Amino acid sequence: MEKVKETNITSLQNNFFQTCKKCNGYCCQNARPPITRKRKEIISKYLAVQGLRIENPFDKTTYTFIRETSDGFCVLFDKVTRKCLVHSVKPETCEAGPITFDINLQTGKVEWFLKSESICPLAGILHKDKDVLEKYLSSAKKALQTFIQELDAEALYTLLKIEEPETFKIEEDSLSPEILEKITENENIFSHCTSYK
Repeated sequence: MEKVKETNITSLQNNFFQTCKKCNGYCCQNARPPITRKRKEIISKYLAVQGLRIENPFDKTTYTFIRETSDGFCVLFDKVTRKCLVHSVKPETCEAGPITFDINLQTGKVEWFLKSESICPLAGILHKDKDVLEKYLSSAKKALQTFIQELDAEALYTLLKIEEPETFKIEEDSLSPEILEKITENENIFSHCTSYK
């Protein structure tokens, strides 16, 4: 079988913009995309270089995330253009779009899920075109594996407890040694968690 050529996820997402525009920014509302310390620095620098002034763009509870407006939209979502102000450096979970993950501590696997078409039109396109899904999933995995690796243990544990409705499992992979090490080193945090689904 011929190996699928690597495709940059941002390029794929740019091709899907018209599809994404149809859902009125559903994924940019009430999402609170988690960010790592490194991604926070990247976004802050990007905002400064672009001259975009967003007052207090970040918030934190048990993890750091992009702040929401009073109507629940991400403060980085432009309601006029229906685009992300920081598209090229947006959080990894946003980059992955309709691909989400779970870590199953009993099997030592990271499980990959696709959202249903009813909540994400892009997911419907991916589900119907296996070649496009394979390319998209490959890029999404890279982004999310980086995210999982860079996220601190407490934040990761909190995210693993969040329910992801209307998704279905499409693949699973063994956890990387780095992620296994993070979980092992923080066993006291993860001991109450087998899976976040």
